Amino acid sequence: MNRTSTENLYQLDGRAKLTKAVPYGLQHVLAMFVSNVTPIIILANIVGLESGLSASLVQNAMIIAGIGTMIQLYPVWRIGSRLPVVMGISFTFLSLSIGIATSQGMGTLMGAVIVGGIVEGLLGLFAYKWKKVISPIIAAAVVTSIGFSLLPIGANSFAGGEGAADFGSAKNWIVGTVTLLTCFGFFAFAKGFLKSLSVLMGLIVGYVLAACIGMVNLSFTNVSVIDIPDFLPFKPEFKLGAILPIICIYLVSATETIGDTSALTSFAFKREPTTKELQGSISCDGFISSLSGLFGCTPITSFSQNIGLLAMNHVVNRFTIATGAAIMIIAGLFPAIGVALTSIPQCVLGGCTIMMFGSILYTGFDMIARCGFTKRNLCILSLSLGIGIGFTQAPEMFNIFPDLIRSVFADNCVAIVFLLALILDSCLPEDSK
Repeated sequence: MNRTSTENLYQLDGRAKLTKAVPYGLQHVLAMFVSNVTPIIILANIVGLESGLSASLVQNAMIIAGIGTMIQLYPVWRIGSRLPVVMGISFTFLSLSIGIATSQGMGTLMGAVIVGGIVEGLLGLFAYKWKKVISPIIAAAVVTSIGFSLLPIGANSFAGGEGAADFGSAKNWIVGTVTLLTCFGFFAFAKGFLKSLSVLMGLIVGYVLAACIGMVNLSFTNVSVIDIPDFLPFKPEFKLGAILPIICIYLVSATETIGDTSALTSFAFKREPTTKELQGSISCDGFISSLSGLFGCTPITSFSQNIGLLAMNHVVNRFTIATGAAIMIIAGLFPAIGVALTSIPQCVLGGCTIMMFGSILYTGFDMIARCGFTKRNLCILSLSLGIGIGFTQAPEMFNIFPDLIRSVFADNCVAIVFLLALILDSCLPEDSK
């Protein structure tokens, strides 16, 4: 096979032409850009950081995401999965991070992020000792719950972004619908190259429409040409009271990473992830999260929306995804690129992500089908998904529990689904099938 052939886009290894690789890499950046920087923006606003420091942290978030993605694609020692995993700043840690930062300071938060990342990284390196407890039915339940948990995010973006002044306005509906129909049209009816670029086509059409009706705000005032990221913008402080809760959330994040990795290998390679891949994926999550803390950012994790994008276009080439990682790093070094990318309206992103998130749900269903529809699996899935997804739709019911339990479970159906599926899979006898 020609090492620069188009067919290599659909192979893990091999070199695709830059003219083919860059558009697919750009799709991944556009699919995750706002979600990657939003946790940092929210945290900075609530803590009250000055605007210059907040902008610097947004740049750092892009660079860290790019570095993490590169290491997932091209491992360093045993860190990295060698799979087309795209990394970004995790929302899972946001609530607890706000609590620690507002009560104990950003330095204490960064100290906890650094230590917790090392713990998760070491946990990943020794995945061979505990991987056997994560059975296929547990992985299927987790992947399905990830799909369900992402659907409200896509819907909120479609309507303009949660908390937006124009949430659910006619403009958001129109732009979101046109974007969604464009994605669907290219995916369903286009051929070859354009079919695989359906999300990018939707983003372009939606962005142009949004710009025409005044929804795009491009402001390059006081934007420098190039800016080097700040190292240690906050002096880390190590306090046990902050470190222990953060470690608990890291365990939840590791669970999500297991689900994402399982979903990726399931649809891309029709198999379960190997122990080496799980080790590399989780350890990269942890150790790069520690690096993220050194640059003033919260922990990083694999991005489920990019797993959904891979499910749609089947482009799993490492070199191609690496072009997206390079774009993220460049966006962090050149602030003007970041300004341009952040100008994409939420409704445009929502129109693109609806199908992507639905494809993750489909992957979960496919994994469940391959596990078999037995009575035992029915019990595990019914209880774990029913309680996990159901209870988190009414998060106030967790108000009787301590803050730590609320921060881990109240808004995180993936954590509950994983815990219940693990318990049930361990307790139910095999002969109850």
